[in-house]
Amino acid sequence: MLAPFFLTICNFASIYITIVDMPKLVVKMEKEKTKEIMTAKEVAEYLNIHPLTVHKYAREGKIPAFKIGTDWRFHKKYIERWIKEKLASNLQGKERRRPLLENQD
Repeated sequence: MLAPFFLTICNFASIYITIVDMPKLVVKMEKEKTKEIMTAKEVAEYLNIHPLTVHKYAREGKIPAFKIGTDWRFHKKYIERWIKEKLASNLQGKERRRPLLENQD
């Protein structure tokens, strides 16, 4: 007798959590998806590096960035393009180094 009642409570709890929490998750995902301008902290989290490294790269022109007052801002599209360029550059570097290693036998 207790098992059906317990299952009903569990089902109600899971439905309640789904109904209450789901819209919050959807809004959060949509906000992250549509957010085009990022702060240095957000870029640091996105690239998994320290925020001071992001500031240093921005000052040195190593990463696409612009300033609003004293704060650095980053356009997500240009950050993603920069990542692709870095990957392509790294792959080309590996291809150039490979023959040197093979000829040393």
